[in-house]
Amino acid sequence: MQDTLAHLASGATLTEQQAAETFRALLRGELDDAQIGGLLSLLAARQPTVDELVGAARVMREFVTPVPIPDELRPSLVDTCGTGGAPKTFNISTAAAIIAAGVGESQSDDPARVRVAKHGNRSRTGRGSAEVLKQLGVNIDASPETQAHCLVEVGVCFCFAIHHHPAMKHAAQPRRSLGFPTIFNLLGPLTNPAGASHQLLGVYDAEKARLIGEALARLGARRAMVVHGEDGLDEITTTTTTQVTRVDPTGVRTEVLDSQELGIPRARMEDLACVTLEGSAEMIGAILEGEPGPAREIACLNAAAALVVAGAAEHLNEGLEMARASVDSGAAKRTLERLASVSGGGV
Repeated sequence: MQDTLAHLASGATLTEQQAAETFRALLRGELDDAQIGGLLSLLAARQPTVDELVGAARVMREFVTPVPIPDELRPSLVDTCGTGGAPKTFNISTAAAIIAAGVGESQSDDPARVRVAKHGNRSRTGRGSAEVLKQLGVNIDASPETQAHCLVEVGVCFCFAIHHHPAMKHAAQPRRSLGFPTIFNLLGPLTNPAGASHQLLGVYDAEKARLIGEALARLGARRAMVVHGEDGLDEITTTTTTQVTRVDPTGVRTEVLDSQELGIPRARMEDLACVTLEGSAEMIGAILEGEPGPAREIACLNAAAALVVAGAAEHLNEGLEMARASVDSGAAKRTLERLASVSGGGV
């Protein structure tokens, strides 16, 4: 490990194999806190390479506690996990996950329907996907077997990262002590416990979008969108344009998306911002009740993108129609209620 740290300190990078060996040692508990802090700091001082991300992600996938879902469900499985670290809104990706899952509400026995394995964690702000789903009545501590049951019966589950990545305990204290984003913020969305191969992945840094797109392609993603709003959001935004890196069988390409071209009016950041957990849950509840406005529009737009990457919609306009119908029919609201019930929680 000392040789690896000296290698990184000289400005050199790690091959995929070297990164895998290094992170395997970390997750086995073979490194001390000083070595972990040094490793994370040296990698954070520059942008990680695709090799480093892929090597580390492959090892994290080795150590993950999986969601035991039937193989026939995997081709339609999608995740809406992001890196975090962006300006705080009402938790758009969580609302989008529920809305997208509501699209197939009446097709619970159809293996081809879209199912959402929402991977997430707590946030330093106290308003992450875990906190807001708990506030909405979902049992965020459900076992992997219960999560699989939720996916089959409801079409959505929540994969709480702390329960699926137990080996991450070895890095917990150094990460808290450092206090800045590390490579693990990028690795989390690359290690979905249910093995989702379709992803809508938001990033806090535009420079990392292409990097993560290339890593997803190497890791076997079937289709993905890596998105970064020009306003800083790790979502497809409606206040300005969004950088979108698409991953599909044809390769990896980056384009600019303007929500106005989809007929969505420009929003203001204050329309989407939220400063309390209760407020975030209330905004999501209002969206699912059908309340019109900027919050509904951005949630439906991101749900539309999830439907596109899952293959349920050919383009965003079609996905928007499906997402809005999920809300207007009450399917999205019923999906949340059933998730709360089947997970063992209660609204």
